[in-house]
Amino acid sequence: MPRQARGEVLDPSEVQVVHCIQRCVRRAFLCGDDPLTGTSYEHRRGWIRDRLEFLASVFAIDCLTFSVMHNHIHLVLRSRADVAAAWSDEEVARRWLRLFPRRRNEDGSPAEPTKPELDMILNQPEVLSERRTRLSDISWWMRCTAENIARRSNAEDEVRGHFWEGRYRAQILLDESSLLVCAAYVDLNPIRAALAETPETSDYTGAKARIDDLSERQDRRRPSTHDWERSRARRRSGWMSPIEIDERSDATGPVVEASGRRASSKGFLPVSMVRYLELLDWTGRQLRADKIGSIPAHLNPILQRLGLDTHGWCDVVRKFGRIFKRAAGTPESLAGEACRRGQGWLCARGNPLGLSSV
Repeated sequence: MPRQARGEVLDPSEVQVVHCIQRCVRRAFLCGDDPLTGTSYEHRRGWIRDRLEFLASVFAIDCLTFSVMHNHIHLVLRSRADVAAAWSDEEVARRWLRLFPRRRNEDGSPAEPTKPELDMILNQPEVLSERRTRLSDISWWMRCTAENIARRSNAEDEVRGHFWEGRYRAQILLDESSLLVCAAYVDLNPIRAALAETPETSDYTGAKARIDDLSERQDRRRPSTHDWERSRARRRSGWMSPIEIDERSDATGPVVEASGRRASSKGFLPVSMVRYLELLDWTGRQLRADKIGSIPAHLNPILQRLGLDTHGWCDVVRKFGRIFKRAAGTPESLAGEACRRGQGWLCARGNPLGLSSV
């Protein structure tokens, strides 16, 4: 059966959480040190991280976490059409011209758009509506990431042609269980690849950025990180979404982020950042030791609240990419997604977390 068109799976008018993977052509080196030529491409990690932060300040899309590997990148993104809908027409035009500026400053940054440049968009309702939709479209985020890095890398290597092997791979995350597993899978990628031993040494990951900010926190004596995580104080990770979602205090509707660094301040998991990082640290140690130990008692409730199988937790984090393909979730979530796509079933291999084939 042929794969469905990307536009039939990802809908920029809906709020969706998607795990995206973009891999280099022929699995060439994106970053790191090439052992065959001795050439170092490590600086390109900074290119990608900076590009992601820039896109987070423009798009109505939340970046939940990321990791930059030697020949591919992982992103967990959440489209926020509700945030884009709350923007004024002029805000949409300004954001689009930051993304595709007509003019640039001497340092290469986008120049402040002039009134005629804004009017070119504002005076065309169809164009304005299209720009608004694109600013909440994950495919456009990935396009703006891939094209920018490909151009810079090809220019540096003095070559032409494809830099990425093809379109990015998209995997929809249907519920909190799959989101927690996928977030851990992405943040622990360097550990699984034996590039690092702990999350705090896993450079260019969302977890590493959060840990660095937490270690520099001025008011560490305060037990709660809820308000701090939503503030502008997070220098390295403030452009990403907070981890903890508080349904009692978080606004239910779209709230434009005051800092301008991200689309919103809405969290994505019912656990605090500290608890998530503790679970991540424990899981990483089990993966590096190649053994399954017992989950500490105070971490057990995190998994139990999400209905996850604590005994198979490390196994499914390790094998997440092989277990789930086009979508990840519980049997009920997979059945609902298959119905939405007009398909009879979606596949999940095995039953490690109570998630099975539908």
